[in-house]
Amino acid sequence: MKKNQGKIFFGLIFFTIIIVSYFLDINKIITFEKIKDIYQDLQILINQNYYFYFFIFFILYVVVTAFALPISLLKTLLAGALFGFWPGLILVSFASSIGSTFCFLFSRYALRAYIQKKFSNYLEKINKGIETDGWLYLLFLRLSPIFPFFIINLVFGLTKMKTLEFYIVSQIGMFIATAIFVNAGVQIANINSLEEILSFKIVASLTLIGIFPLLIKYIYNMIKNERAN
Repeated sequence: MKKNQGKIFFGLIFFTIIIVSYFLDINKIITFEKIKDIYQDLQILINQNYYFYFFIFFILYVVVTAFALPISLLKTLLAGALFGFWPGLILVSFASSIGSTFCFLFSRYALRAYIQKKFSNYLEKINKGIETDGWLYLLFLRLSPIFPFFIINLVFGLTKMKTLEFYIVSQIGMFIATAIFVNAGVQIANINSLEEILSFKIVASLTLIGIFPLLIKYIYNMIKNERAN
């Protein structure tokens, strides 16, 4: 009984934070224009104690990602602008993967038992696919910027995918997009809007890269079936 009460309480806190962040429309509070205006002042502050602020930024990034606040692109740009390409890439790569894994675990801890009880037939079919090709589907979703990452974290938390597998595939899958956006942050002074970063070519290219492992799997299965026949 106490265990269920703990899950309910934990879940309420988690989803309250998400709902409040969307209700306040946090994207209007933290905008690209504001980041561009203040990043130089922040950089002066950070240079006074680089490693301390690097650690603080890392923790904040993990927390923001874990609670699915809709500012992932902005905080990635800011990491590049404040810390440079390689330190920013390392920071975001690990912080985003750790934060996503926390979000994944929040979903699993607070929601999976309830969802499993209500929709066991549907989840059983999904879990069968996850057991065989789950990492491929996750890799595709991570590579493609079309799908919001927090939804991916929440949905995969409802499946039987192992936590370590989720973390490793997430880190690999998000790496290319992370490198692109951190590099854009390094050049933030020359960028006038987010549309310059999220161009159709970049989105399409990342999506095609995501499709590639699925295509390889499809071709492999097709060849395997032909040989079997």
